[in-house]
Amino acid sequence: MAKFVFGLNVSLDGYVEHQRMGAPDPVLFRHFTQQVRDQTGMLYGRRMYEVMRYWDDDAADWGADEREYAAVWRSRPKWVVSRTLKSVGPNATLIADDIEAVIRRLKADRPGEIEVAGPELAQSLTDLGLIDEYQLYLQPVVLGHGKPFFAGPRSPLRYVTSELIGESVIRLTYAPA
Repeated sequence: MAKFVFGLNVSLDGYVEHQRMGAPDPVLFRHFTQQVRDQTGMLYGRRMYEVMRYWDDDAADWGADEREYAAVWRSRPKWVVSRTLKSVGPNATLIADDIEAVIRRLKADRPGEIEVAGPELAQSLTDLGLIDEYQLYLQPVVLGHGKPFFAGPRSPLRYVTSELIGESVIRLTYAPA
């Protein structure tokens, strides 16, 4: 059975606006590359999938780290929950109908860890009791507004662990209590 993990960069005031936070430093970027390498795959909402499609095509200005991340990301299966998309890119499967049943089957049939990305999708899966772990990559910035990490209320969480990544990012890990 897969473990569903919702994790994103988050500002000190709880927002996940990645464009306003800027690119991760090299240590955090390599951490994310290894994390993707260790995952069974990724489960995306439409908006997050559209952001991540950036990695489908090489860019001339990428360095070795970006090329490595892209290769690892492309190699992993992706499942995209959307009622508006008509198709998805390489190594991706569109989930448009019977979403709850398909996601429950995905969780039951796959081993390992599956990343859940997108606050709205994570909230929907939280409401269904399907998120096993929340990973907040706490960034030393205050944004003042934006899209919150938690898209709605949820039951209490239990602390699992924390880890300093590089010099300024702390990954806080929680599980449903």
